[in-house]
Amino acid sequence: MAATPRPPIVAVMGHIDHGKSSLLDYIRKANVTAGEAGGITQHVSAYEAEHEHEGKKRTITFLDTPGHEAFRAIRSRGAATADVAILVVAADEGVKPQTKEAYDAIMEANVPFVVAFTKIDKNGADLDRVKGSVLEHGIYLEGLGGSIPYAPVSSKSGAGIDDLLDLVLLTADLAELTGDATLPATGFVLESSQDPKQGVSATLILKDGMLSTGSFVVAGSAIAPVRFIENFAGARIKEANASQPVSISGWSELPPSGTPFVTAESKKEAEKLAKEPVRPTTARVAPETEDGKFILPFIVKADVTGSIEAIAHELAKVTHENAAIRILSSGVGAVSEGDVKSAQASGGIVIAFHVGTDSAARDLSERTGIMIETFDIIYDLGKRAEELLKERAPRVTKEVEHGNAKILKIFSTSGSKQVMGANLLSGTLSVGDPIKVLRRDIEIGRGKILNLQQARSDVKELRTEGEFGLQIESRAEAAPGDTFVAFRFIES
Repeated sequence: MAATPRPPIVAVMGHIDHGKSSLLDYIRKANVTAGEAGGITQHVSAYEAEHEHEGKKRTITFLDTPGHEAFRAIRSRGAATADVAILVVAADEGVKPQTKEAYDAIMEANVPFVVAFTKIDKNGADLDRVKGSVLEHGIYLEGLGGSIPYAPVSSKSGAGIDDLLDLVLLTADLAELTGDATLPATGFVLESSQDPKQGVSATLILKDGMLSTGSFVVAGSAIAPVRFIENFAGARIKEANASQPVSISGWSELPPSGTPFVTAESKKEAEKLAKEPVRPTTARVAPETEDGKFILPFIVKADVTGSIEAIAHELAKVTHENAAIRILSSGVGAVSEGDVKSAQASGGIVIAFHVGTDSAARDLSERTGIMIETFDIIYDLGKRAEELLKERAPRVTKEVEHGNAKILKIFSTSGSKQVMGANLLSGTLSVGDPIKVLRRDIEIGRGKILNLQQARSDVKELRTEGEFGLQIESRAEAAPGDTFVAFRFIES
């Protein structure tokens, strides 16, 4: 065993727009926010940075995890992969829903963490108030009844960032992280994607061992020959060590995000290690009818597997009383002619997230009128899905009861018209209301209110409980002791 200290893998987590990417931008001296739609991180990405700690330069690997609710699965995976987490909390806002979710994910993964209070130079920033906010949620800071270290930081000026990185390295040192370069590389798949030039590519994070060219990587049922290794900056390297993020191309299929990987010396050995896939990346499921609900099928195409998970999570939140969305198929890569044909056959809609549409698919879509909805931001997708479901859902007419009265006396009957005295028990009655006549709570017929009288004066509506007179039209022969219920039809 030749175990040596390895760099910490750090997950940066927190609520949307609390400054996670800006913090990493400052640390890396590179801007990734501009390349992300709407300034929001949509994937888990990994980066390496150097920090001088106690007179020695040390490497830290950062995982930039999305903060939006839809990416909880990705974020939880990021925490499970990390050695240390940074919980980002904006000094002008405090704990938000995704802050709490990020904290819960850190706790579930049992990962040590530090708190970074960002945006300390922003108008409205109040460090004392935001400390109180985290304490209220059970996050007990150093010096305030707990042991969780924290640092106030500014991603604009860089204030406090050195202190934050010192805290990260101190926390990592307590964990005594080591790696053994004599072992075959093992770790996790962060993301996988379909590259037009290189085929299927995947970003891996090494937790132990050394990865060298000439070997094979196995993740689930996916296999890739390691012909070349690219580091986080896209530069080719001959070998990678523990804690390094790397990109490997040429996979036999898309390895699902979060899948552990191992390495093998030969293709034959790799094929033995390959297992049956736990879940296919592209799965076709026949649409079902749930409790008589209308089903709107979606064919989902996205840039990476993690996005498909996030989209499924977002679509699961879209609900309707009479309808539901079902993902008929999903996959990575551009929208193809086959996707449009699937939508045509099922009466569904194609959803394209961060991907284009090939010319054959576009032509078929225009000829058939099949919708291809394209999105770059997850919120827009969820909002549009809600609109589409509402538009496509069948209209259902419901009866809503709004008034109840007891018949006291029948004054006269002429054909289907009856004049009577009654007592308003609850609700309201109006001229023209349809009614149900009930005898011992069993409906004996239906009709309509033709006239209402209160204090011997005609009125259009009754709201006050008590006795009144009325004329109804109904084929049911009402009798004293019967009740009638007024209702209206509501379309939903």
